Amino acid sequence: MTLSAPTPESLAAVAAQFAAALEGRTVVALYGAMGAGKTTFTRALCAHLGVADAVCSPSFAIVNEYADGEGRPVYHFDFYRIRSLAEAIDLGADEYFASGGLCLVEWPEMVEDLLPNETVRLHIDVAADGSRTFSF
Repeated sequence: MTLSAPTPESLAAVAAQFAAALEGRTVVALYGAMGAGKTTFTRALCAHLGVADAVCSPSFAIVNEYADGEGRPVYHFDFYRIRSLAEAIDLGADEYFASGGLCLVEWPEMVEDLLPNETVRLHIDVAADGSRTFSF
């Protein structure tokens, strides 16, 4: 499926459509170049899910934990600074992925071997005009 966000204001609608398409799957790998909007999309998706906390990049913490509007956990990972798969395992990434909580994974390339088979792989592409295309 492909969704388009021609403007930043249209991102909320894209997040809502994406959430509906998850169909119970709980691990989402977000692929895109630096600045593509992985964290911005995560923020929009979390807002749609009713997360009340401020959603920010877990660049240094590696994982931020939120609760959605129904109290279910949402885990937001940023594996950009991970140096090895062993480091991600030591952090318990595989346990988070198996927890049933929604896991939103930025820079999943670093932990590909830990991602479950049913992972939703969302690719974010940026056009010259700044619009975004979300493919999964």
